[in-house]
Amino acid sequence: MANAATKKPIPKVDEESKGFWEACRRHELRVQKCLGCGTLRHHPRAVCTECMSSEVEWLLCSGRGTVYTFTVTFQNQAPGFREELPYVLAYVELEEGVLLLTNVVGCPPDAVRIGLPVEAVFEDVSDDVAIPRFRPVEASPAGGAA
Repeated sequence: MANAATKKPIPKVDEESKGFWEACRRHELRVQKCLGCGTLRHHPRAVCTECMSSEVEWLLCSGRGTVYTFTVTFQNQAPGFREELPYVLAYVELEEGVLLLTNVVGCPPDAVRIGLPVEAVFEDVSDDVAIPRFRPVEASPAGGAA
């Protein structure tokens, strides 16, 4: 299903990802924590890839991290994406140690670098879904957090 305003697809919320997307809707960033072995994970899964436990809790993350790696996309003809060219697709390593595939926003693409400190911001794409993005910490308002 696409968002009429942006023409981009809206993520499909299923039982495994429901906790993640519910938190994002509240502008919180949460990852799964295995209650069997303590492993943190993202993408959400029904069972732990380390110990196969199905016992899980949703850990509230700080929303801060650093750019682990990235690419700048200059060509994409898909509706909703071509209007935002160029854009940055990045893996952000959260302070909690989990990698999250996302976009870096709020700065020119040539300002992004590996190790750049970033913080989560949320794009409300529908009444039910907010997408986590990351912006450079320097770009945040004084004293404010996302």
